[in-house]
Amino acid sequence: MNAVAKPQPEGRDAYKAFRPITTRWMDNDVYGHVNNVVYYSWFDTAVNATLIEKGVLDIHGGQTIGLVIETQCNYFAPLAFPQTIEAGIRVAKLGTSSVRYEVGLFAEGEPFTAAKGHFVHVYVDRETRRPVPLPAPLKQFLETLT
Repeated sequence: MNAVAKPQPEGRDAYKAFRPITTRWMDNDVYGHVNNVVYYSWFDTAVNATLIEKGVLDIHGGQTIGLVIETQCNYFAPLAFPQTIEAGIRVAKLGTSSVRYEVGLFAEGEPFTAAKGHFVHVYVDRETRRPVPLPAPLKQFLETLT
């Protein structure tokens, strides 16, 4: 049987774009660190805010929207309020109607990920919820993150 490699932290050079994320008091749990569910929210925020800022995703009026069909996260070091987090973003796989985003979460100024994970968006028609090809402007931007 083949052994699966244990996930390891990655450096900043593994990511193509970065955005800061401000932690909130409510992100911490009773153990004094950010609760695991918050990391998934940060992944979503980092990717979608980047797409909106670049003008390739219109969450209110666009005909094409991204639905999350898969998520995963590995944790390496604790994060806690009031730290500032830096989310590194890259595209690992670009399909006809889907994208696998990989996100690394760094404590501000730290060289290695405290956590890393991925999520997959399938882009669908807003009304029918059926998969559609990635719009050209979105695909062109995503190619810069590969």
